[in-house]
Amino acid sequence: QVQLVESGGGLVQAGGSLRLSCAASGRSFSSYPMGWFRQAPGKDRDVVAAINGGGTSLYYANNVKGRFTISRDNAKNTVYLQMNSLKPEDTAVYYCTVVSPIWRPAPQPFGSWGQGTQVTVSS
Repeated sequence: QVQLVESGGGLVQAGGSLRLSCAASGRSFSSYPMGWFRQAPGKDRDVVAAINGGGTSLYYANNVKGRFTISRDNAKNTVYLQMNSLKPEDTAVYYCTVVSPIWRPAPQPFGSWGQGTQVTVSS
């Protein structure tokens, strides 16, 4: 099984930036499409962004498009989420996991959840 560890969260003011990292220890990482999800208190866990194994196909939720960038470094078994222009509504626990290979209508979680990393954006 792929083991995932999220990091990089923290407290930031609105308009600021954070870069999240998801380090994978499993095998065949480069073959897995990966996604970032987030869950705010009392809300569903929703997909934020996804990237295919080769890093050539990207998905973004409408409410983060233009502000967030997903990327990966397969040599380091790591996927990143660069978050710019953060808003208070971005406050959530962010998780990474393997996602479905088909993204119609949106990427679905396809693996185990990590521990998540807390992102808090103050207004």
